Order: sequence, then C-alpha cells, then structure tokens
Amino acid sequence: MKILSKAQQVERSIITTYRKSIWAPFVDAVKQYDLISPTDKIAVCISGGKDSMLLAKLMQELSKHGDYPLDLVFLAMDPGYSPLNRDKIISNAKLLEIPLTIFDSDIFDVADSLSDNPCYMCARMRRGHLYAKAKELGCNKIALGHHLSDVIETTLMGMLWGGQLQGMMPKLKSTNFEGLELIRPMYCIKEDDIERWRDHNSLDFLACACKFTSSLGLEGDVFSARKKVKQLIRDLKVDNENIENSLFSSIHNVQLDTFPSYKQDGVAHNFLDDYND
Repeated sequence: MKILSKAQQVERSIITTYRKSIWAPFVDAVKQYDLISPTDKIAVCISGGKDSMLLAKLMQELSKHGDYPLDLVFLAMDPGYSPLNRDKIISNAKLLEIPLTIFDSDIFDVADSLSDNPCYMCARMRRGHLYAKAKELGCNKIALGHHLSDVIETTLMGMLWGGQLQGMMPKLKSTNFEGLELIRPMYCIKEDDIERWRDHNSLDFLACACKFTSSLGLEGDVFSARKKVKQLIRDLKVDNENIENSLFSSIHNVQLDTFPSYKQDGVAHNFLDDYND
C-alpha cells in the first residue's frame, strides 16, 4: 500500500472528505463568476494563514484536474515578519508542496510610524505591493483568500458601523495597475468549513503575524467590529442554521426598486427622480 505524503493527504481530503463543502463551492465560484481563463497568469497571494494556504491547494488541484493547466505563481510578501513567523510560512509551504516566491517589504515599519489606523494603511500598502510584484512577474490576475464569511461579515459591518449597504465583489479590475484584476476564488466557501479542513489535517497556520495584533489585543478597535459581527451570526444560527446562506443570497438578490436611494458608478439616484413618470 502506497504511503501518501502530507501534501497528498491534504489534497485527497479536499476532493473527498471536503468535496461538498470546499471543492464544489470553489469550482462553482470559478465558473459562476468567470474568474479564470486559459490565458491567465495568476499570482496566488500567500499570507501564511489558513485561507491563503487552502486557496493555494485549491488552485493547484484545479490546475491538475481542471479543463486546462494553470500558470500560477505562489506569491508571499514578507512585510517585516519575525524570523519565527517567516520560517513558519516557509515550512508550511514546503509541507504542503507549495512553491513559494517570497519578496520583502518594510510595510510593518512604515505602518508602525502611523498613529492613526495603522491596520488600514498596512492593508492598503500590502495590496499595492502585491499588485506591483505580480505585474513585475507578468501576472494579469491576483487571487486572494477571501471567503463567503468575509463577504457577509463585511456587508454587515458596512450596514451596522458604516451606514451603507455595500458588498464585496468576487472580482475587480485594478484602477491603479492597468491590466491587473483581483479574483476571489473562495467566494462561496464558509470559514467554518475551512477550519474543519485545517483541523482534520492537523495543520497549524499563522493567525495574524502583525505586531499590532499583540499590542491591540482581540478587544482592540480594529478587531472588535468584525468579532461582534461573527458573534452575531453565530447567535442567529442558533435559531436559523441557514442564516449564512440567506445573507449571502441577499447580496445576489438586491431589489433596487424598494430602496429610496442608491449609488451606481459613483452617481447618486433617488426614487423621486422618476416617481411621477
């Protein structure tokens, strides 16, 4: 009997044990939102967390078992990780047979010098550096590990804290880097299922390796809104186990004629504009 490597065990779990909850929603998102074409060169962005590592394995499996092989670059940026965290990303990638391309930046140091909302600035700078490196490597798309839970949590956070109804798109064309597009192939996968896959395979990934996490703590302003929304969804699931699916479906089923106002392409529209027509 052939003994499977750890990477092979993980790959098998994706297409067997988690076929219904992870593999099928992944393939559905790729097809439903037209995320990938045969001519693409895709930078799969690796942060070292569970989401990006699963994304890397899913993209590898799609390249093996899909309609055509994919041209993939597994791109990891070191924004100033501690040696321990950098080594953890590298060792996990080796364990899972993910060929990393790593480049360095000084984002943590720059963000550390900012007193106002360093996490927001860090996220913006990280995205910009990834776009620039992907373009340098000849990629036309970058793939990020945002999942269904991120989508509905972000939508609810916008409503409850931002006073706006705004979603998270499965793909976006970059406005600053011509010819580059962001895609989210895990758009239809729930975080609970990602955690089950991780634990089933006894994998240990980075959570947040940023220095601000330890200094602010889980109760810090940066994390409290999302934490509260996560808890709200958990509470709602007690009485309605289908709540996540309902929330996700709602952003695909927006009834604009029931809204008093909305914006499209930055232009404000009001129901009174043509109410008497």
